[in-house]
Order: sequence, then C-alpha cells, then structure tokens
Amino acid sequence: MKIKNIFFLLIATSVIGQTLPKVATGTIERIENFKSQFVTVRTIDIWLPENYSANKKYSVLYMHDGQMLYDPETTWNKQAWDVDDILGKLMQESKIQDVIVVGMFNGGSTRHADYFPQRPFESLTPFQQDSIYKANRSNGQSVFNNGKINSDNYLKFIVQEVKPLIDKKYSVYTDKEHTFVAGSSMGGLISMYAICEYPTIFGGAACLSTHWPGIFGIKGNPIPDAFFNYLKLNLPNPKDHKIYFDYGTETLDEMYETLQPQVDDIMSLKGFSNSNWMTKKFVGDDHSEKAWKGRFTIPMEFLMHKD
Repeated sequence: MKIKNIFFLLIATSVIGQTLPKVATGTIERIENFKSQFVTVRTIDIWLPENYSANKKYSVLYMHDGQMLYDPETTWNKQAWDVDDILGKLMQESKIQDVIVVGMFNGGSTRHADYFPQRPFESLTPFQQDSIYKANRSNGQSVFNNGKINSDNYLKFIVQEVKPLIDKKYSVYTDKEHTFVAGSSMGGLISMYAICEYPTIFGGAACLSTHWPGIFGIKGNPIPDAFFNYLKLNLPNPKDHKIYFDYGTETLDEMYETLQPQVDDIMSLKGFSNSNWMTKKFVGDDHSEKAWKGRFTIPMEFLMHKD
C-alpha cells in the first residue's frame, strides 16, 4: 500500500496562522477561539453563499476539519475541498437547496480523540480499549496523542453550542430535513456517528473515505466489527434520513475495500435503498482533499437535491 506521508493527511491540523481563507464565491464569517465546555478552543468558519439574504431560509451543512475546506493557500498541504466553488455552482444551477456551511476546525492533537465514535469503542473489552489507546502511527507517534476518546462531547459541542448559535444568528431552517453533516476519513466516521446519535438533528450525512479501521491496521483489529455492530443497532430511520458513503482504492483508502461492503450489507438489512443511501467506489482515488474535492458534487446533489 502506498502510504508514504498519508498519515499526515489525517492530521490536517492547522491553517498557516489564522489567515481568513480566500473564496471564489460567497463570503466567510469567522468565529475565532470559540470557547466550549465540551472540547478545546477552536475556530469556526461560516460560509455564506453569494447574495445571502435574511429574507429567505437556508439549509445548513456542518463540516469537520474546517481549516481544509476553501483555500489551499491556507492549508498545511496546499490542498482544499473548494467547497465554495462547488456549492456556489450547484446553487447557481439550481441543483441543490440554498445552503450555508459551518466549518468547524479540528483540534489538532485532539482530532482523533474528538472524531472516534465513543459508544462503539466503549463496547470493546478493557484489554482491547487499552491496546487501541497504545496504537501508534507508522512514524511512531501516538494515534490519540495520549488523550481519551471525546466524541460524545464533540457532538454535544455541535448540537448544544454551535447549532443554537447558527440558528439564532443566521436565516436558516432548524429542522433535520435541512440540517446535514459531512466529513472525510475520521470526519466520515464522526459524521456517521452524528446522524446515528442525533437523528432528530441531522437528516443527512456525507461520509467520504470513512476510516472504518479507526487506527492504522486491519489485522487483529476489533474496531470495524464494533462499528458494524453499532450500526446494526443505531442507524436512523431510512424513511426520513439519507446517508452517503464512498471510498477510493489508493493509499489509505485501499484499506476500506473489504470493510465498506460489510457496511453496505448492514444498510440494506436495515431498510436503506437507492432513494436514501448511496455508496460509491472511485478507482484510482487516494486519501486526499484533492480526491474529495473531485467527487464532492455527488453527495451534495444526493443529500440536498432541489425539488
């Protein structure tokens, strides 16, 4: 597997300084140093589309790794999702609902602990949990940076602190039918966890390159089965929820080829069908913002199709 430098892609830690990202369309409003009772202090960027107006209502897309969404000149690896270009074009062409984006920066060293689904982890034996906490990356660095899994609190940060602020300040719909969550890799995992834990808050989730191994190896790894068992018991009602998964075939995404089909079997078993669930495989795509940018249109049209 070609995984040179791929572990650094997962960190996606911080922008260069605190430069406001340049956008091709719309505007960015920034909340710096948002103080939370649930997670470490972090920045939140709110993207408002061109001609945003308080006289109409907008859907809301909550996205993780907020520092990687817009401007490659402000990211650590000079790559970005170009969310402004993609959503701006889709709205202009009336292919999706009018939407604003709430990009929540990751916590850097706390990223893995914030995004790792907590209840599946807690279903493991103490021995398994301990071994996972001791896991290292290929460079010998601790996966969890000696922190404890904190994803239940991370979701409380979104649902109890960020969403009320957004609902109050901006002209947005507040119901689940117009509230979506999206992310990649560990951000894909936490997006899956968000719609399962808060099905009355989120009506749709886009989970790109979902990191089902949880750590960085598959052999003897109990984590995927814990996630699968969790999904069997906690997937939201397919009648009023939509979920998107995808994966590539290169670098870290190569690990997902044997795991995502098992998730797909569970989705079918739980009543999801083509109308409310999509899984796509992208041959040749690697684990990078460049790859996610290239296919971001697909989940957005699927989740937010304009009637």
